[in-house]
Amino acid sequence: QVQLVESGGGLVQPGGSLRLSCVPSRPLPTIYTMAWYRQTPGSQRELVAIITGGGHPSYADSAKGRFTISRDNAKSIIYLQMNNLQPEDSAVYYCNAEWSRTQYWGQGTQVTVSS
Repeated sequence: QVQLVESGGGLVQPGGSLRLSCVPSRPLPTIYTMAWYRQTPGSQRELVAIITGGGHPSYADSAKGRFTISRDNAKSIIYLQMNNLQPEDSAVYYCNAEWSRTQYWGQGTQVTVSS
C-alpha cells in the first residue's frame, strides 16, 4: 500500500497563490498517472489537473491559465501551483495516483480563499 501525503494548503486572500505538494510513501513508477482533485462539502470530487508519466498535463476549464501541475519523476512528487486564487477555489484538494486498476488517494489538504 502507498500513502500519498499532501501539503501546502492554507488560507489565502483572493488573487493570491499557493503551491501544493504530494509525496508518496515510496517512489511510484512513472507509468502512474497523477492528478489533483478537489471537493467541497456536499459536492462530488472533481478533477482539477492531471499529468502523465511523460509529463503531459491536462486541466479542468476552471484551472486553465491559473493552475500548473508538474511532477518530479525522480522523487515521484507532484505539485500544483495555483495562482490568482478565487473564493470558488476553496476546497479540500486531494492527490491521486493511478495505473491500470490500482489507485491511491491522499488524505487531502484544505485550501481556503477568503478576504
